[in-house]
Amino acid sequence: MPGEFKPRLLLLGAQSRAVLCRNQEEKLLDALMTNYNRNLRPAQGEGDIINVTLKLTLTNLISLNEREETLTTNIWIEMKWCDYRLQWDPDEYNNIQLLRVPSTEVWLPDIVLENNIDGVFEITLYCNTLLESNGCLLWMPPAIYRTSCAIFVTYFPFDWQNCSMVFQSQTYSANEINLLLTEEDGQTIEWIVIDPEAFTENGEWAIKHRPAKKIVNAERFTPDDLGYQQVVFYLIIQRKPLFYVINIIVPCVLISSVAVVVYFLPAKAGGQKCTVSINVLLAQTVFLFLIAQKVPETSDAMPLIGKYLTFLLVVTVVIVANAVIVLNVSLRTPNTHAMSQKVRQVGRAGPARAPARQMLPVLRGWGSCLLPPVPFAASRKCRDMGPATAGARRRFGREHVSLSPPQENEEWILVGRVIDRVCFLVMASLFILGTVSIFLMAHFNQAPAAPFPGDPKRYLP
Repeated sequence: MPGEFKPRLLLLGAQSRAVLCRNQEEKLLDALMTNYNRNLRPAQGEGDIINVTLKLTLTNLISLNEREETLTTNIWIEMKWCDYRLQWDPDEYNNIQLLRVPSTEVWLPDIVLENNIDGVFEITLYCNTLLESNGCLLWMPPAIYRTSCAIFVTYFPFDWQNCSMVFQSQTYSANEINLLLTEEDGQTIEWIVIDPEAFTENGEWAIKHRPAKKIVNAERFTPDDLGYQQVVFYLIIQRKPLFYVINIIVPCVLISSVAVVVYFLPAKAGGQKCTVSINVLLAQTVFLFLIAQKVPETSDAMPLIGKYLTFLLVVTVVIVANAVIVLNVSLRTPNTHAMSQKVRQVGRAGPARAPARQMLPVLRGWGSCLLPPVPFAASRKCRDMGPATAGARRRFGREHVSLSPPQENEEWILVGRVIDRVCFLVMASLFILGTVSIFLMAHFNQAPAAPFPGDPKRYLP
């Protein structure tokens, strides 16, 4: 029987110790908060400076909105400082070494995100602070920040961006608090911390560099001003362009190549050429409109893909104009245009053609008497027609001899075909060279090997 009551006694003992511990924590908290003023800086002397260390942990790079030039991140910001008014002797309070204190009841260094874009300077959740017996506090509030990030669209969508998060105290200068980067194991954490187990990868952006720096007296402040300090966390990110390559660039290149293929249509099929080329032109305009909806409305630079689409528009317009000119040349006749010797040589420089058949005119009502050579019976019949009929026959013979040969029409078609072939070679070469050169520019636009040019520091462990 006594053995059955032993577990109950142990349970009651544990509960009593927990109640005692809670009572001791409550007693300790009441003692610490008595006569405590959270609005006063915890400085023992007038010239004392409070050291505040910062550490940034990134859990998710949510998005980068290029049009609004906004970076959205999910972070934990870790702040540490010491308050001499919150010290206690653990032996007097049941060996309590750590106490959780509401952050709204203690002094805070008023460190905010300066370059926020939605007007929310503060953190999302005012969680408890961890207070040690020596008076040092650790505060790790979570936050979802939307910061301004200047977007450079010159190489879009093969670009990289340098975004930053600037933290500073809105209340205290460097003569009152000293902002520092956190030190762990004797090493300064000069980078944004990423926990691989808690971090969520972004599908569009890859993080290349994540350094952190302390900046004193920024450019807009003179050395005579009060000590102005910031802690800046940089995010240098490279875009993953696969989405744009598959959904915009490849379809645009394939559609634009159709405009070059129209040169394989016959020279007289100018109407069909214009129809195909104009349809390609409309498709390119749609792609250009989609790109305009993605990038910011800026006149500082034109996106690389925008330059490429404009280049394709110009090439397609030239192809349409060329189709109109070739159609005009191919449909010319001896009655409307006289072919010069130089133009005839251009036509002869084209592909070999079969000799044209001589077509002899037949006039109804005259019979075969007008067609040489005339058989004897027909000759006699014509003689029976009289002198007037014979004279008409002689006149028609002279007119027949003076007519231009029908193969001149085919020579105009050959001239148009030569123009088509020359323009095809020019446009195809221009299309290939333009495409290759533009995408070579994109290939060599990579994020720098170091976060700050000329700075040998790695900013990583």
